[in-house]
Amino acid sequence: MCKHVFKVSIAAALLAAAQAGYADAWPEPSKPISLIVPAPAGGGTGDTIARLLAQNLKRELNATVVVDNRGGANGNIGAGLAAAAKPNGYTFLLSWAGTLAVNPSLYRKLPFDPQSSFAPVSMVAEVPNVLVVNNTLPVNALADFIAYARSHNGELNYGSSGNGSSMHLAGELFNRETGVSMTHVPYSAPGTATTNLLANDIQVMFQLVPGIIGQVKAHKVKALAILSAKRSPALPDVPTTAELGHPLLVSSTWFAVLAPKGTPEPIVQRMNAAINRALTSPDVAKALAEMGAIPLGGDPARLASTLSADLSKWRTVVKQANIQLQ
Repeated sequence: MCKHVFKVSIAAALLAAAQAGYADAWPEPSKPISLIVPAPAGGGTGDTIARLLAQNLKRELNATVVVDNRGGANGNIGAGLAAAAKPNGYTFLLSWAGTLAVNPSLYRKLPFDPQSSFAPVSMVAEVPNVLVVNNTLPVNALADFIAYARSHNGELNYGSSGNGSSMHLAGELFNRETGVSMTHVPYSAPGTATTNLLANDIQVMFQLVPGIIGQVKAHKVKALAILSAKRSPALPDVPTTAELGHPLLVSSTWFAVLAPKGTPEPIVQRMNAAINRALTSPDVAKALAEMGAIPLGGDPARLASTLSADLSKWRTVVKQANIQLQ
């Protein structure tokens, strides 16, 4: 009996110690929460989404949420810092498909593992790639473009924001799924690639919607298809590859929030609930729609499943295209 009481006392003491370790880390946050973004401030759609989300999480959690930009190494530096952070509910990572689902296939060594280093919290939004071509190309529909590309194998050039980028991999996926052969031309920035597309130095791009929507609406380029199962709210008249008979030709950059592995489950669940509530607010929905992003949300299992599927998908594409960055 005494031994039993002793064991119970030890268990209770350990539980109390564990709870004390997170006493300052919720249920009510008592200090600012850091949302690490593995890109420079102003560095594209991810930073924009992070700041929009942080503003609304402040309201949902009654706590300050600070965007902590840690760019470098194609997102690997920021993700590595988040993975090494204390799992006390005061550090989260807002990252995207490229860093989490593609980089493990591009780099031999990473400072994190996308599955074992993090606890999935929630999907946030998705931004699909859109196939755009120079206005001089004699095509106006996806089927026409595929036929033209097949009859001009090796003659068309598609631009991207760099080797291993979502634009690059979307092009490689397109080549694989349609049997065409286009030449990849990497640029250091998507804006430069877009400028060269307008000048017909390259003929094709698989741009992310926010980066090309202005040129599409101004009729400076032709948008042939959204590489998604759903139409983009920003370009509702552009059909999807899925509805045009190419359900496997899907490429988008999704954004998600993760926590360092070991973050207490109640904190993960509360942050998940706060994100899902934020995504349903009218101001967030409007802002995401205007930039061509589709709100996602869902439970942590949805993020875990999406990450697992995309790791496998892009591993195959990277291997077949023989892409290696390090």
